[in-house]
Amino acid sequence: MTRKSQLAVLIAALLPASVLANTIEGVVLNNQGKIVTNATVEVEGFDITAVTDASGKFVITDLKSGSKELHITAPGYAHLHRDITFSDDKSQSIIFNLERSPIEVIDIEATPIHMSAMESASPVSVLSGEQLRRQQAATLGDSLEKLPGVNTNFHGKVASTPIIRGLSGPRVLITQNGLDVSDVSRVGPDHSVASEASTAQQIEVLRGPATLFYGSGAIGGVVNVVDSRVPTDSTTRGEWNVEHNSVDNQKVASFNATTGTDSFAFYADAFWREADDYEIPVAAELAHDDHSGDYTVENSNEESDGFTLGTSYLFDQGFVGIAVEQFNRQYGIPGHTHGEEEEEEHSDEEESVFADLEQTKVQLLGEYNLDNKWLNKVNLRAGFTDYEHAEIEHGSVGTIFKNETNEFRVDLMHNQFREWNGGLSFHYKQSDVEAQGEEAFTPPSETESFAVALMEERHFGDFLVQVGGRIERVTIEADNVLLPSIDAHAHDDEDGHDDHDHGQEHAHEESADIIRVFNAEHEFTPVSLSAGVVWDFAPSYNLGLSVSRSERAPSASELLSFGPHIGTGTYEVGALFDMHEDGHLGLSEQVIDLETANNIDLTLRKTQGDIGFILNAFYNQVDNYYYQIDTGLFAESGHDHGDEHDHGDEHDHSDEHDHSSELPVYLFKTDDVILHGFEAQIAWQLTDEFKVDLFSDYVRARLKDGGDLPRTPPLRFGSELSYQTDKLSAHIHVTRYQKQDRTAPQETATNGYTMLDASVSYDLSVLNQDMSVYLRGTNLTDTEARVHSSFVKDIAPRPGRSFALGIRGYF
Repeated sequence: MTRKSQLAVLIAALLPASVLANTIEGVVLNNQGKIVTNATVEVEGFDITAVTDASGKFVITDLKSGSKELHITAPGYAHLHRDITFSDDKSQSIIFNLERSPIEVIDIEATPIHMSAMESASPVSVLSGEQLRRQQAATLGDSLEKLPGVNTNFHGKVASTPIIRGLSGPRVLITQNGLDVSDVSRVGPDHSVASEASTAQQIEVLRGPATLFYGSGAIGGVVNVVDSRVPTDSTTRGEWNVEHNSVDNQKVASFNATTGTDSFAFYADAFWREADDYEIPVAAELAHDDHSGDYTVENSNEESDGFTLGTSYLFDQGFVGIAVEQFNRQYGIPGHTHGEEEEEEHSDEEESVFADLEQTKVQLLGEYNLDNKWLNKVNLRAGFTDYEHAEIEHGSVGTIFKNETNEFRVDLMHNQFREWNGGLSFHYKQSDVEAQGEEAFTPPSETESFAVALMEERHFGDFLVQVGGRIERVTIEADNVLLPSIDAHAHDDEDGHDDHDHGQEHAHEESADIIRVFNAEHEFTPVSLSAGVVWDFAPSYNLGLSVSRSERAPSASELLSFGPHIGTGTYEVGALFDMHEDGHLGLSEQVIDLETANNIDLTLRKTQGDIGFILNAFYNQVDNYYYQIDTGLFAESGHDHGDEHDHGDEHDHSDEHDHSSELPVYLFKTDDVILHGFEAQIAWQLTDEFKVDLFSDYVRARLKDGGDLPRTPPLRFGSELSYQTDKLSAHIHVTRYQKQDRTAPQETATNGYTMLDASVSYDLSVLNQDMSVYLRGTNLTDTEARVHSSFVKDIAPRPGRSFALGIRGYF
């Protein structure tokens, strides 16, 4: 009798005699024959799961006859798929052997079909567990920047959004549990993302077009922040953390907890953060000497707090629950200060501008497992968000941004049909966005979308095929679009003469009082198609290919903007307008069209063994790409700089060349662009304790007819050495950012630099509670580091050397 037959007999002997027909029973082992506890065995397409016990055993009963695909997962191991066929009144005993994977494989929750870094045609990444806690920062972009293909648009440590393969803003959607985070972070780089990493369970990144799942706003990718605010079980568990950071005197505290009864589950989390202006290694334009020889970036302090309460009703077929979140943040905006020139002669202080952000979010989540001929599961997500962001100037509100969003999504997952798994998704979203005040560069608008999508996947032997399509209707309405007659002019030419005709200034100022007001209504029908295949061409290896055609409707800010945007230091003019032959701005005669991305991804993976790797190459051609061009003209920012103290002639000769209150005029135009590059991730498990990770990524973003797109992240590469035992964990991380000299007009190059980070943590038990004490060092060499993708790289470089000391507890 073979070893497997003997083990099968042993399994059958250990299981109770009452186990019924159409049953799977078995044991999960590793490649050394040792049992694997807490492994999950799932029946694909039926939402049926079992978890191995302390002996590595599991039982799944009451299965219908026919072919079933099992999906076996466990932390630290490669995922395993196995097909099993049942006939009536049969039970099966089986052994599953899992192979080690040095790259952690975690299923994502952002999509209704199964996806992970090692198994899907499209590239995805997940930040979770200890890695998430090591890398979490005050802002989302800074938390994710060590992931391959993801960079930050670092805005002085107080705000940042992720850049995925060179794309950000309205092309990268940020969601919370699959629903739009619904802030205004996609409008300007100085607007913070209203989401918190310290209470998150995992953060998922879909690299490349994800319009199939989330619509036209995800043409560059999706970042999904996952937490347990609507709990799916009532197991009592939780986590808390306190930390202090030296570089900005930052203090952080957070917790999350879940508990409940058999039928009801309850969840709560909260966080608090306070930080001063952060220190930098060198003097910068906005740096302030704190009289100790250290320089700090002025106006980079913050205070944040928030809490979430959630509850759910648990029943045999699923769950339904609701959660309410309150998120508050006050933070300075580096580079965004207003002062009077004469006052500055007597004082170095300027009047700081800070943002006061408040958001209330309600989410309703549910899942219902059906037992009928056609459908097996219904997923429900609904949300309401009330967001307000005020910019405080001179002690009073200068500008208010508001976003009120309603969203509803339902996924209807069908029973396996000829071995196909998938379903239909219906998605509705309506957003009212409004800005009021002197920097309200975009008029109030309402954006509404409704979409239907189909997603399917099937295994054909060694091939996994994933296909899908989505059609969407998007409308943008605004009834107060402004077209002011601004005095846009050029600055001094080579001979020192100002191109601005000062003799005509009175005439321009008179016409500037004439503002045309009109309604705008646009309707778009974006269509997205996607197909991918994963080929397990050899044991432990697979090859993935994904092709997609995605369309995106332009955002309201890209179309309707007309005014000063201090966060970017520009006077923005939307694509609805154009520069006429007489040099004045008016309505554009160009057709407002969809942006279309044609993307191809090729992925080679080694999924198991002591060495694993993921190598991605991509090519993305985007037609009608909306971006800003420098017109070479300048316009008044709308802020007075010393006017109230100036009692002389308005056209005094000494002031006629003073352009301190002017901003360069940038106009949204469309062009065809090409983005291509690669991501590489290699992990080598040297021993049970030591592991080495290597990574690199690169994106080349250029106009099809020549020229470069602005603020494109440079080539980077890095490594991490990790040491892990039952109690001790230590990591040394080195990242090299190369010089970026492929720049757009009026953009400057950025020197390369190397960042050295390290962390160590020790686990202990105090009063029967698991705790972890940790020390984390960042930029240990105190390197001057300027982020090329940042709008404020010249005035706000990365923080200098910092040490964070903290303690974390689990229960």
